[in-house]
Amino acid sequence: MKRILLGAVGLAILGGGVILARTVASSPANVAPADGISLAAIPEINEASAATRLGEAIRIRTISHQNAADNDAAEWTRLHAWLQSSYPAAHAAMTRELIAGGTLVYRWPGSDESLPAIILMAHQDVVPVTPGTESDWKHAPFGGDIAEGAVWGRGSFDDKGSMVALFEAMNSLALSGFKPKRTVYLVSGHDEEVGGAGARAAAALLQSRRVKALFTLDEGSAVITDAPVIDKAAIMIGVAEKGYATMKLVANAPGGHSSMPPKQIGSVDLARAVLAINDRQFKEEIRPPVSGMLATLAADKGGMTKVAVANQWLFGGMLRGQIGRSPSGAAMLHTTIAPTMLTGSPKENVLPQSATALINYRIAPWQTSDDVMKHAKSAIGKLPVELSWDAPPREPSPVSSTESQGWKLVRAVAESEAKGAVVSPFLVVGATDSRNFSVVSQDVYRFAPAHLSTRETAMIHGTNEHMSIENLARMIRFYARLIATAAG
Repeated sequence: MKRILLGAVGLAILGGGVILARTVASSPANVAPADGISLAAIPEINEASAATRLGEAIRIRTISHQNAADNDAAEWTRLHAWLQSSYPAAHAAMTRELIAGGTLVYRWPGSDESLPAIILMAHQDVVPVTPGTESDWKHAPFGGDIAEGAVWGRGSFDDKGSMVALFEAMNSLALSGFKPKRTVYLVSGHDEEVGGAGARAAAALLQSRRVKALFTLDEGSAVITDAPVIDKAAIMIGVAEKGYATMKLVANAPGGHSSMPPKQIGSVDLARAVLAINDRQFKEEIRPPVSGMLATLAADKGGMTKVAVANQWLFGGMLRGQIGRSPSGAAMLHTTIAPTMLTGSPKENVLPQSATALINYRIAPWQTSDDVMKHAKSAIGKLPVELSWDAPPREPSPVSSTESQGWKLVRAVAESEAKGAVVSPFLVVGATDSRNFSVVSQDVYRFAPAHLSTRETAMIHGTNEHMSIENLARMIRFYARLIATAAG
């Protein structure tokens, strides 16, 4: 017994030593500081005028409906004309191309063509307002009202706020006489909310012209004022985004009259298949870029948080449990499975000859659509249900560097608008137009410097969407300084 006790004490001391050593040695994994970046001066920003123009843009209803036939193409034409009349200096400095039925590609030529370009992005279209919820809005959803220190309306944040901020920044730089050394592209997709065919066409166009970019920057993240782990402000720069795929399940059966149901009913087979797939969730894991985010935030937090993150061999289960408590946290840890649509018989007393379901997947960076299909087929076993992709899957994006010159430039300018905030890599669980641009860009980042709490993110695509004038000013300064610093 004495030997057993001595052995247990020895193991405890050894384990404690390993934990201490790993904690002391731990640091933010490969997240470079913005060393050597000298920030450029920028012109003064007239935030009141910018807010007025954002309100005007919101009143142009560039709504992307799921059925493209419901879109009003004249609204995009109005928006394009409005951009030209509102930002004449920017349009005089840049060339402009209209492609793919509405996507805009601007080019501000640099004086040194040997330098890789930079690509900045913001899309024109917005999601619809849910019918019947209009009265829930404080201000009309397409009124573009300025009230309570903000501009209100659908698209004010996603993504006309960024679009207007980019044009405000470029127009002010052009008026000041700024001449870029590095070529600057502005790409504004017209259909991001329904798949982004315009952005794909723009990326293909630039690739055909052999454009090489230092980095691409699009929407996707922000300065989160109550960031996870540290519960204070963090500059969360998206370095990757999950893939997107929708699986179609089809259960065929004889059909017939509901008064004489056979043993095999297609809708029952379909229900079993959906449940089987949903019940076999993907394993939750802490992998890059989420592991990099945790290491960075834990290094700032210190204490037991740093101990736990540095010693995931022991505390990994606890960490996954903590992060996975919220749907947004869990989404970063695995490929998500979301059954969304079911169809069957056209009448309640008719057995369906074909029942279908759609399951939407957001694929983690460490998996592929092939992994997802194999996983689903394994889950349903021998059920008589056919599986296929409803549309070609979009694979997860590459993970961009947190050590490159592009990272340092974005980081340095972001820190100028959120002094003292922690800077962390981030996995974007949604989809952005920028995913197409890895073919022409060394790195792709997803970030705008608006300050938001986790609670406030609910307004995006929701009721009472708005952009504070303070955030709008931050975004204009950010884009202007990034262009002047990176391309000047």
